[in-house]
Amino acid sequence: MTDDHTRMNHLQRRLTAQLQLLYPNHNAERLAQRAIELFWPDKSQIVENEHGADKLLWDESDIALITYGGTIQSDREAPLKTLYRFLKDRVGQKIGMVHILPFFPYSSDDGFAVIDYLAVNENLGDWLDIEKIGAEYRLMADLVINHGSSQSKWFQQFLSGEAPGKDYYYIADPTADLGEVVRPRAHPLLTPFRTSDGDKHVWSTFSADQPDFDFTNPDVLLEFIKIIAAYIDHGVRVFRLDAVAFLWKKIGTSSINLDETHEVIRLLRTLMDHHAKTLIIITETNIPNHENLTYFGNQNEAHVIYNFSLPPLLVHALLTGDALYLKRWTRSNPPALSGCTYLNFTASHDGIGLRPTEGVLPPGEVDQMLAAMRRFGGRISMRRGPGGTEKPYEMNISYFEAMQGTMAGPDDLQVDRFMAAMAIMLALEGIPAIYIHSLLATPNGYEEMNKTGHNRSINRRQLDYDDISSKLNDPTTIEATVFQRFLGLIDIRKTQPAFHPNAVQFTLTLPEGLFGIWRQSLDRKQSIFAVTNVTNQNKTLSLADINLIASDPWWDLISGTPISDIEGAQTLAPYQTVWISNNTLGRD
Repeated sequence: MTDDHTRMNHLQRRLTAQLQLLYPNHNAERLAQRAIELFWPDKSQIVENEHGADKLLWDESDIALITYGGTIQSDREAPLKTLYRFLKDRVGQKIGMVHILPFFPYSSDDGFAVIDYLAVNENLGDWLDIEKIGAEYRLMADLVINHGSSQSKWFQQFLSGEAPGKDYYYIADPTADLGEVVRPRAHPLLTPFRTSDGDKHVWSTFSADQPDFDFTNPDVLLEFIKIIAAYIDHGVRVFRLDAVAFLWKKIGTSSINLDETHEVIRLLRTLMDHHAKTLIIITETNIPNHENLTYFGNQNEAHVIYNFSLPPLLVHALLTGDALYLKRWTRSNPPALSGCTYLNFTASHDGIGLRPTEGVLPPGEVDQMLAAMRRFGGRISMRRGPGGTEKPYEMNISYFEAMQGTMAGPDDLQVDRFMAAMAIMLALEGIPAIYIHSLLATPNGYEEMNKTGHNRSINRRQLDYDDISSKLNDPTTIEATVFQRFLGLIDIRKTQPAFHPNAVQFTLTLPEGLFGIWRQSLDRKQSIFAVTNVTNQNKTLSLADINLIASDPWWDLISGTPISDIEGAQTLAPYQTVWISNNTLGRD
C-alpha cells in the first residue's frame, strides 16, 4: 500500500507541475486529481515507468498499414468487417500495426471533422469491429485534437451559449494582429458565427467546418484525457496526435509549435508512460524537418515522429536519378534517442508535403518536381503564409502514379521505380508505415477528386473487395505484382535485427545514382548494406566501397545470392535494390 501511495503521490506531483505551467491561474493540484480520475478509473493500472523505459515498444517486426475504415468495401458486410477480412485473408501477420484513419461520425474532411469522439461511424461498423481488429493488431487511431466539427454537440452548445461547449472554442478579434500566423490552408483564418451572445469569430485552421478548440481552457484538455482513456478501453494502443503543432494559439505569434503545445504533449506522455498498457504517441507535424525533430522533446514528448521529408525527397531522387539531397538529409537526420524512433512512410491519406523540403531541397528543384507531378496527373495544393502570400503546400497524387517516369516523362519502369522507393523506406531507421493504396498500386482517383472538389481525394479511392481480390489473384496484374513484391520485402525485413527501428544507420558515400545506408543491429552481430540504384540506367556498385568484412560470409537478402568476391563489383539494374548482409535471416 505504501508503494501504491508513493507512486500516486509522485505522479500527482509531476502532473501538478506540468499543469501549473499551462494554467497558472487555476488550481493545478485539483486539475491533476481530475486528470488521474479520468485517465485511470482503475488505479491498479498506474505503474511507475518513467518515459516508458521498461516497456517493449517496438522491434524490427513492427510494420504499420495505414487505411481508412471504408477503403475496401463489400455489399455483404460493414466496411470494418471487410477490412478485418482483408487483413486476415491477405495480410495476416506480415503487418502487425494497423492505423485506421478517423472512424468516427464526421461532417467533412474524410473524417477529420469529428462530430462525436466517442462513437464509431455507423456507416463503417461499431466498437466491436474496432476491438476485433485491435485484438489481433497493434491499433493506431487518430486523436483529432486541434479541432472538431461545427456540427458537433459541443459546437451547437457554443452557438446557443450552453455549457460546457460555450467555452470550448478559440475566439479572436478580426482586428487583432494575426499576420504572423502560419497556415496550412489558403482560406480565411477566422470564421464568423452567429451565437446567442452575438457574432463571434472562431479560429479555423483547416476549414470553416473545423473550428479550433481553446486549450487555454483546462476543461478542454480534460475532455481529451477522457477520450484517450475511452480509446484505450476499446483497444487503441497508438495515438496519432493530428495537426498537433497548431494546438495552442497566441495573438501576435505564429501560433505553431508554441511552448504550451509541447507542454500538452509532455503531459499526455506522462499519463501514457505511467499506464500499465504499452501506449505510444505519434505526433503528426507536417512542418520543416528541424521543427519536426523538436517533438521528441527530451525523450519526454512523442515516442515517434513522422519522417515527413522522406516522401518528397524519394520522389525527387527517383524522378531525377540524383540522390544528393536524399543523402544530405539522411546524413543530417540525427539518430533517435532511446525510447524514440521515426515513422517512415512514402504516402498517406494526405498529399506529399512540401514544407518538409524547406531548407532541404532548393526552390528550383521543388519547382521542377511540381511540374513533373502535374505532367503525371497530379494536383498542387496551396497554403497561406505570413503576410497572406500563397505557397505550394503539398503534391496531390497517388504515390504509384508519382513514379510514372523521370524528368524526361513516363516510361515502362514504373513498377521497378516504385518498388525502389518502397525498399529504401523499409530499410531506413524507424518503423515503416505503408498506405493501403501503395500496397495495392492504386492509380489516381480523378472520379473521387471531381466528386468532392478536394485535391486530396485523388489518393483516397474506395475499392471493391471482390474486384481487388480478383486482381490480386491474377499474377499478371500490376496490383498483384506490387503486392507480392511488397510482401516479399516485408517478409525479409521483419526478421533482420539490423532493421530494428533503433539500429545504427550510416549513409554510405557512393557514386552518383546510387543511394545506400549501412544498418547494424543493436548487438552488433548483423550488418546490412542497403543500396538502391535510383536511375533508369545500369549502375556499378563497387563492393570495396562498402567495406565488407573478409571473415564473414555475405548474401544479398533480396535475391538470395551469395557474394563470392567482396572486393568485386555488382551491376545494379535500373531501380534495383540489394540488401547485403552477413547472415541470411529471413531467407529460406
